[in-house]
Amino acid sequence: MSKAFQAIKGMNDCLPEMSPIWQHLEACIRQVVSSYGYSEIRTPIVENTQLFCRSIGEVTDIVEKEMYTFVDKGEDSLTMRPEGTAACVRAGIQNGLLYNQQQRLWYMGPMFRREKPQKGRYRQFHQFGAESFGFNGPDIDAELIALTARLWKTLGFADDVELQLNSLGSNQAREAYKALLVEYFTENFELLDEDSQRRLKSNPLRILDSKNPALKELISAAPKLTEHLDEESKRHFTLLCEKLEQLDIAYVINPTLVRGLDYYNRTVFEWVTSSLGAQGTICAGGRYDGLVEQLGGQATPGCGFAMGLERIILLLEQQSDLSAKLSLPVDVYICTLGETAEAAGGVYIEKLRDSYPLIKFQQHCGGGNFKKQLKKADKSSAKIALILGDDEIKNQAVGIKFLREDKQQITLSQSDLIEQLSQIL
Repeated sequence: MSKAFQAIKGMNDCLPEMSPIWQHLEACIRQVVSSYGYSEIRTPIVENTQLFCRSIGEVTDIVEKEMYTFVDKGEDSLTMRPEGTAACVRAGIQNGLLYNQQQRLWYMGPMFRREKPQKGRYRQFHQFGAESFGFNGPDIDAELIALTARLWKTLGFADDVELQLNSLGSNQAREAYKALLVEYFTENFELLDEDSQRRLKSNPLRILDSKNPALKELISAAPKLTEHLDEESKRHFTLLCEKLEQLDIAYVINPTLVRGLDYYNRTVFEWVTSSLGAQGTICAGGRYDGLVEQLGGQATPGCGFAMGLERIILLLEQQSDLSAKLSLPVDVYICTLGETAEAAGGVYIEKLRDSYPLIKFQQHCGGGNFKKQLKKADKSSAKIALILGDDEIKNQAVGIKFLREDKQQITLSQSDLIEQLSQIL
């Protein structure tokens, strides 16, 4: 016997028992983004490698260590998308969606990063993101944050998350701040871990984001970016905070929040939770006003966020009542006894489906006696079983057995059941 294949490490199957919770999450996302007037965009899974190098940054962990990159037969370097913003911007530029326009876009789909798989973080993972273009003011920042806050309420865990905010200022202010940061950490070079020593030359802001507890005191004493912002960025951030207070959205200002991608400026934010252990970020975003121009388009302000859906699923799984609510794949199970009943029953079931498109029907297949079919009906979690034997077909009737309630079995005409099924369920 040949060796059975296994899924690629960090790339997981979504089995039938998990599908309902994924469908629930996706439905909630679609409902919320629709209520804010965002339009869906779908981009290819594979893009030109330079798209991500130029947008994310050559010296980020994603580009240096994590991208799935290959050379195709035409000798082009291609990369499986590690995030959605760059592809969204590329599509907007290519299709003329951005210049002198305002756009609210969203996407959902698989992303790929070759990092160490851990709970809720995989090599093929799924992201939902929203991007806005053509808006300069803090009102769009507040709208995107309000959208995510509404999603948490819809999903039922708004009390388990915290919003953290910071401002990176303008590109010019940030470069001046970087020089101060390099000077400070150079003076304390021997206290830095190996990763931070490497970042000191390539991306010193990322040192502030270090998760090494040994560096906590050193980072706390570093110059604060909020104290070196340009005046316009200060005003933008103040207005954003005021808008969030008006919307009754609580937040915490985190001066070490910098985000891991090079394209951010001004507002950055993260939603974090303590319910998933040390890796508590479930959603992150901010402004990227220079990215469209950087990727070859006309200068256009941008702002957006993304969230890993596997992490959201972990939070949803902690709601025990939700799993029970979503675990019913069948409402009505149909037992057909005999060849005549099986053939005629199939036609009748299609009539029921025509009348009740939202009810989930399942017809027994494979034959078997009545007892065996009822056992399968009970296992299906259906609320009722419809019984169609030769006598029922002859009399244009159908038997109804209640599987979850202590009620006597009843018989109705087939036409009456079509009219009354929703009341019976």
